[in-house]
Amino acid sequence: MERGAHPHPQTAIAAAQLSAFLDTNIVIRHLTGDPPAMAKRATRFLASNRDLILTNLVFAECLYVLQSFYEVEPPRVADLMRAMIAFPAIQVVDSDLLLRALELYEQKRLDFADTYLVAAAELSGVGAVASFDKAIDRIPSVKRIAP
Repeated sequence: MERGAHPHPQTAIAAAQLSAFLDTNIVIRHLTGDPPAMAKRATRFLASNRDLILTNLVFAECLYVLQSFYEVEPPRVADLMRAMIAFPAIQVVDSDLLLRALELYEQKRLDFADTYLVAAAELSGVGAVASFDKAIDRIPSVKRIAP
């Protein structure tokens, strides 16, 4: 494969439409206003660009930072991250998956990685998650398979 060539035609099209991948620090500065000078720059950047991609990994890291470092409660974290999904300049790969994971995160009080797995199991039709984590049993829509 050539350097810079895309393995799949749809990837080339999608990449051509994107302007940049977002890092966690841009999202966190925008959402928290901390520190103020960087927050203003982040918000201006988000407002003046389009077709920015927020990856699932960065999305999860944002949740973690908001909850652990900033001590934001899960319902508020979920609201903030829903706002990022809805932000006009931001594209996500699978909004249905992220929104369902946020719903479970908010309602079931599981960590986001677990709710992401459950949402993926639901939406894919697999319907099962292999895990030692018994908290997954609180979600009746999937079966937990204990090794």
